[in-house]
Order: sequence, then C-alpha cells, then structure tokens
Amino acid sequence: MKTYHLKDTENLETNIKNKTFLITGGAGFIGHHFCEHFHKHYSGNVKLILLDKLNYSGSLDRLRDVNCYPNMEIQVLTADFSLPIPEGMLPELAGVTHILHLGAETHVDRSITDPLPFITANVVGTHHLLELARKLPFLENFYYFSTDEVFGPAQENFEGFSEWMPLAPANPYAATKASGEMLCRAYANTYGLPVTITRTMNVFGERQHSEKFIPLCIAKILKGEEITIHANKDLTKAGSRQYIHARNVAAAYTHIIDKNFSSVFHICGELEVDNLELANTIGLILNKPAKVKLVDFHSSRPGHDLRYALVDLNLKRSGYVQPKTFFESLKKTVEWYVDNPKWLF
Repeated sequence: MKTYHLKDTENLETNIKNKTFLITGGAGFIGHHFCEHFHKHYSGNVKLILLDKLNYSGSLDRLRDVNCYPNMEIQVLTADFSLPIPEGMLPELAGVTHILHLGAETHVDRSITDPLPFITANVVGTHHLLELARKLPFLENFYYFSTDEVFGPAQENFEGFSEWMPLAPANPYAATKASGEMLCRAYANTYGLPVTITRTMNVFGERQHSEKFIPLCIAKILKGEEITIHANKDLTKAGSRQYIHARNVAAAYTHIIDKNFSSVFHICGELEVDNLELANTIGLILNKPAKVKLVDFHSSRPGHDLRYALVDLNLKRSGYVQPKTFFESLKKTVEWYVDNPKWLF
C-alpha cells in the first residue's frame, strides 16, 4: 500500500467546511448517526449525498427522527452499490470530495448461513465504489469503514491488535471486510487513490436494528424473555467486546477528516465488557433482572469468535479523546429505547 503520512493542515475547519460527502449506507444505523453529527456541528457548511438501497436495515425514518431530513442539505440517492454505479448518477456525484464507505452487510449469523450476499455487497460493492472514486475529479479521500473482526479472535491475555498487524478473518463476514481492505490498498498502490482505513469495535446507539445485541437485550429484558450469551465451550466465560457509541465513532471520523489524516485508524471503546456483564448492566438500568443463559455458540457455529480486541495507537497519538464514556452512552441509549419502543419491537 502506498504510504500516506499523518499530516496536520494549517486550517482544520476548511477540511470539512464547504466539502461534499458521499456516505454509503447513509440511512442505516451508523450512517444516520454520521449525518446527525454533521448536522449538529457543520450544518450549512457541508453537503451530504447518501447512497442507500433502503433495504431492511436502511430507513429514512432514522434521518427524520434526528431532524436531518429534509431539514439539512441532504440528497438521497437510492441505489444498490453491489451493482455498478449507474452512469446517469455520475453528474450528481461530480462534486464529491470525500467518500465515507460505511454501507455493508454486517450480521455474522447471516453471513455463516448465506455468505454470498456478503461477498456481493462487501467485496464487489467496494470494488464499485473504488471505481467510482477514480472518476471523481475533486476527490480528496476515500474512507473505508472496516471492523475488528478482520484480525480474527484475540487470545484472553492479549492486549489487542494494532493497526498494521496481519489480518486473519475467521468467518465469512470478516473475510469480506478484509477483502474490501485489500482492494482499498491495491487501489491506493496501483492508481494512487488516497485511502484511509478505519476499524471499529461493536458500535451501539439509538435506532439500531433489533437483531443487534444491545437492543435485543433491552427488548428481551422488558418482555421477561431469556437472553442467550455466546460463551466458551465450558460455559465459564462469556464473549467480550469493546463497545462504542456511534456518536463517538462519528466524532472520531470528523477528527480524522479535520486533520486530513490518511492512514489506518482503530476506533475503540475505552474498556472491554463481556456480554454477560453487559446484559446484567442493562437489566440494572431498566431496574429489571436479565434472564440469561450461556451457550457454546463456537462449537455449533464455528465462525463465531469469543473475543475481539484492538488498540488505537494512531488515534491516541493524534490527540483524540472520546467525548462520552461507555457507561454514560449505554445509560442514555437504554433510557432512549424505553422512551422510543417503536425501534425495539
């Protein structure tokens, strides 16, 4: 991969203001939080173009719910990037300066059951976006949103994978995201395309699809139902993750864009939480005990990994500090779902 060194620019504000951002999956869970962040901090100074096929995981209701649509300068283009970007759409994208490629198929369980849609969206789709990037005359950077899962499982006493360690994905979803990374590196080396890769831990927050762990826990606790927890073979240790709120991820991204960084960045939660502790903590916030059952998922579904771990050396070196702690974000999120049950059931 071509080496892009971290560099500060003289005027940080100009790196976001008056720019045009193409956000794939912009009506999805993480994408709409990015739109909300831009709306809150840069309204009137940026243009957002969202590319979303509006399937089960994408909804304009998310954007309406945070007053981003149609109150902000947002253009929504409905298209499936697993297919070539239509030629007739290119004039709408000619002014794009930054591509934030957030859109993807993401659910590990479904990737194990049927890998092909993940290959089509996450590998072929990334190819189509990179080809689009080559055609944009004003493009400054292509941001590829990847995952901690590209490294495979982390051993119990291992601090975490750093930015340049070798990839070893262990399930079909992770393999497709690693493949997307390799395509980005190839395009950077072959065509000189400016590329930034970010890897993020488990992201949570408001308006997340109910199949994800935190909203699933909230719904099951409220209904008094049992929660199954991914554990080791002996059922003595639950799987663990570094959870991070989507607003913190969006803040980290704008920090990277502000400083005009091109490299590889890990965006991590500040602490590791196992899923048993997480479910019980959600129960405490709800003042209703969680009914939990540890299940050996790894033996029956070999693609599941018990633990992931990253260290965010580049982001810390850049001076970034997360605006909210994990527990502050979790409490606010749980209370929000209680007040907005339509996003749970």
